[in-house]
Amino acid sequence: MYLKIHFGNKPVFLCDERTPEIEEILHHPDAVYLDELSSQGIKSMLHEIKKPEFHAGIYQDSNLENLKKAFCKHFTIIQAAGGLVKNKRNESLFIYRRGHWDLPKGKLDPGETLAECALREVREETAIHAITTGPLICVTYHTYEEYGKNILKESYWYAMKTEADEIPVPQTEEDITEIAWLSDEKMESILPLAYPSIREVMARAGIN
Repeated sequence: MYLKIHFGNKPVFLCDERTPEIEEILHHPDAVYLDELSSQGIKSMLHEIKKPEFHAGIYQDSNLENLKKAFCKHFTIIQAAGGLVKNKRNESLFIYRRGHWDLPKGKLDPGETLAECALREVREETAIHAITTGPLICVTYHTYEEYGKNILKESYWYAMKTEADEIPVPQTEEDITEIAWLSDEKMESILPLAYPSIREVMARAGIN
C-alpha cells in the first residue's frame, strides 16, 4: 500500500512495499528514495523537494502507519471534504477558482462528520441543494504554506448525485468565478488545468 502526498506538482509516496507504480517512478533519475525511518530522513526528503530537479520522492517502511505519523508531525493537519457531483446527464460539476479547475470542498467544522462537511461545502460553493451523498471515492493529500506554517490537507471526496435542474451560482467570496457541468469528453481539455489531487480523484472515480 502507499499514500500519495502532493507538493504542488511533485508527489511523495509513503509506502510499505514497492508497487509497479512506484517501481516505474524509481526509474526516473531525479526520484529520491529512502528506506530508513528517522526524523533526519524525513527532513532530508522535505529538503530535496524544494530542489527544481526533484521529480518524486519514495519513502518506504514496513509499517506504513508509523511512517505516516512520523511524516505528518512536520505539518499542521487540516481535514476537509468535498464531492464529485453527477447530474442526470452524467456530467460532473466543476468550479473555477484561482486559475484552476477544481471540485467543491472545504474545511471540516467542529461537530461535523466528513460526509456532512462535504455536502455543506458543495451546497455553499455551488448553490446546488438537491444532492444525495454516495460512497467515499478516495482521500487525497496536498501541502501548502499559510502564515509561515506548513499545512498538510487531508481531503475526503464523496460521490454525489442530483436529479434537479438547479442553476449553479459560484460562491464569489471563496474566489469561485465560474461553475460548469462537464461531460467526460469536455473534461479531457480542462483536467491539465486542474490540481494534481483533483486529477487523482477523477482517476479513482474511473474518469481520466
